[in-house]
Amino acid sequence: MHNYRKFKDYHIEQLRDPEDARIYLSVALEDYEKDEDIDAFLLAIKDVAEAQGGISKLAERLSLTNEGLSKVLTENGNPQINTIRQILHELGFKFSIEARENRPHTV
Repeated sequence: MHNYRKFKDYHIEQLRDPEDARIYLSVALEDYEKDEDIDAFLLAIKDVAEAQGGISKLAERLSLTNEGLSKVLTENGNPQINTIRQILHELGFKFSIEARENRPHTV
């Protein structure tokens, strides 16, 4: 008989690798760019935070309560860009800007 792990456990284990976490966050941000659904991006941030020691540890580093950080990362949290920037920085990442492939040409 095979020993199976829960997908979530495997997923979090994979996100402990900084490059895997970076790719996961990048894809989640690209998806947000396409469909404007912030929930998937916030979930990706939560998953990476969990892989790096949990929401409690991240909240402590940000000088927030667990409840406060958890609320920010929910669908109704409506976090400001500065808050997302702070969270990403604490997780070891940053925002970046790149040109769209189909951007309008200026004259």
